[in-house]
Amino acid sequence: MNVLGIESSCDETAAAVVRDGREILSSVVQSQIDMHALYGGVVPELAGRAHIEAIVPVVDKALGQAGMKLDGVDGIAVTNTPGLVGALLVGVSMAKSLALATGKPLAGVDHIHGHIYAVKLAFPELEYPFVSLVVSGGHTSLYHSRSETRHDLLGSTTDDAAGEAFDKVAKILGLGFPGGPVIDRLAKGRDPARLAFARTLLEPTSLDFSFSGVKTSVLYHVRGQDGKKPRALGEAEVGDICAGFQEAVVDVLVEKTLRACARTGSKRVAVGGGVACNGRLREKLAAAGKGLGIATYFPPGRFCTDNAAMIAGLGYHLLREGKGSDLMLDVEPTKRTRV
Repeated sequence: MNVLGIESSCDETAAAVVRDGREILSSVVQSQIDMHALYGGVVPELAGRAHIEAIVPVVDKALGQAGMKLDGVDGIAVTNTPGLVGALLVGVSMAKSLALATGKPLAGVDHIHGHIYAVKLAFPELEYPFVSLVVSGGHTSLYHSRSETRHDLLGSTTDDAAGEAFDKVAKILGLGFPGGPVIDRLAKGRDPARLAFARTLLEPTSLDFSFSGVKTSVLYHVRGQDGKKPRALGEAEVGDICAGFQEAVVDVLVEKTLRACARTGSKRVAVGGGVACNGRLREKLAAAGKGLGIATYFPPGRFCTDNAAMIAGLGYHLLREGKGSDLMLDVEPTKRTRV
């Protein structure tokens, strides 16, 4: 079964063709990062307009790379939740139009579950069940993943997602957008204990996350308690702030993930989403897991960031299980993210 996947939940317009949920025949991603970098973050209105311009060429390119025309596609999968409403509408409208014109079956796909499936694309040998940590600019969630299409929510963010906190701290420090890669780079070789920030772990048994506090601590350190007195920062201090902030975020992510493993009895952890590229997170979670006999699975960077291969792959399983959608499929910008 050849499934065409379409992804437009935020600032990447993506399309891919995946065969039988495993073999990636094509994967095209057109990023809007350069445009949004001018504003220090994603501007929803601009993102939606850029998707409108890009969606048809991106889909055409994905089909061309796969060496097929639309009649060679057996199903269509599209991200319909969660995300920016205008951005989602572009992808869903495109997918529904193609489904109507061709008579091909349609599947609406949860973007967060797609990030979990991206780990399976990278590691087909990974067996269910396992704990999934999805950590990105918009989402930080823990799941007990029991199959390709069943993911039981264990915990989620109560405020800022981890990636959002990285972006906001980078903005405070004047480091540009996106913030994650540059903070990761500047933190390398610095002592994270030199400038320590508090870890917010919530209740002792909680699997929820909170990162607004550590972001605010950085703001106060740089601009004073009223947040209005910026001061000049040397290169060394910026590196120390990056290292201390990153360590605080990573420690919380590791602690909560290990709690989820203890609660579920899982000895396998899959990590998806853009922040899964973070070098310190990979290092600390892998080391902590190894000490407890827990295997950790981090996909390569192309599977961490938003892409349509993960949407097409998961769409294959939804269609095989009879969990497709009709042409009344609508977008859901927000979804229940708390247990």
